[in-house]
Amino acid sequence: MKYILLLIKELRPKQWTKNLLVFAALIFTIPAININMVYLAIAGFILFSLVSGVVYILNDLVDLELDRQHPSKKNRPLASGDLSPATAVSAGSIILVAALVASYYINISFGLILTLYFILNVAYSFYLKNLVIIDVMVIATGFVLRAVGGAYVIEVPMTPWFILCTMLLALFLAISKRRHELTLVEQAGYMEGDYRVVLDSYSTRLLDEMNSIVATATIITYALFTFTSGRTLNLMWTIPLVIYGIFRYLYLIHIENKGGQPDEILLQDKPILITVLLYTVLLIVILMFF
Repeated sequence: MKYILLLIKELRPKQWTKNLLVFAALIFTIPAININMVYLAIAGFILFSLVSGVVYILNDLVDLELDRQHPSKKNRPLASGDLSPATAVSAGSIILVAALVASYYINISFGLILTLYFILNVAYSFYLKNLVIIDVMVIATGFVLRAVGGAYVIEVPMTPWFILCTMLLALFLAISKRRHELTLVEQAGYMEGDYRVVLDSYSTRLLDEMNSIVATATIITYALFTFTSGRTLNLMWTIPLVIYGIFRYLYLIHIENKGGQPDEILLQDKPILITVLLYTVLLIVILMFF
């Protein structure tokens, strides 16, 4: 029982909130959704969560020594030594095969997206995470694949605006994550070799400029999406919530020195959580009644 709990912890269920993007296509399909689409979206969320959990195991194995130097990551089951690498690899392999088989059974296109997601993350873990700029773009692509997978699993079409909005928002979160990591390194005074190699290629000023560009592009792209997506123009009423959410996140990055874990911010920062809930409710109401 102890090892099962450790394995579940290693799969990082707290970070599965990122996979809620799978439901984005379902929500934007309102009011044309049916109960079967809901079941398929839930299945897609579970499968993405399982595969992303396997990716976390892989990342922790690759970054084992670095994680042992990190103030919070050192407490993870693999880094702390509570869970052996052999056990983690065996369990992860079984979970991966089962999830991929299930995804192809549901929908071949969805299975291909999930497979691509895993392959991309393997490439990231072993090589791409060390390439400046490419690293944050790969992280953002992982979010886009979640959203695209959510559309494929319920077999609904996507608009270019939907993909662009997802990509830009994901870039914003990825750049914010790198900035937080860089800030931690600078404040803690880590020695070379005790942190991500790619951080040597970044500066706080560069990341701030990149985030300014991406944040601006996200707001403009979302605003264009609301009145060019072919849906009701009342979607424009959600724009203030998007602007506030981005501004609040920037505040947390620059004033409170947060931004390393978007999933934790979503659950722990009440203004962000309330904004996301209000946005979701308002979006559903607009799509259903206007």
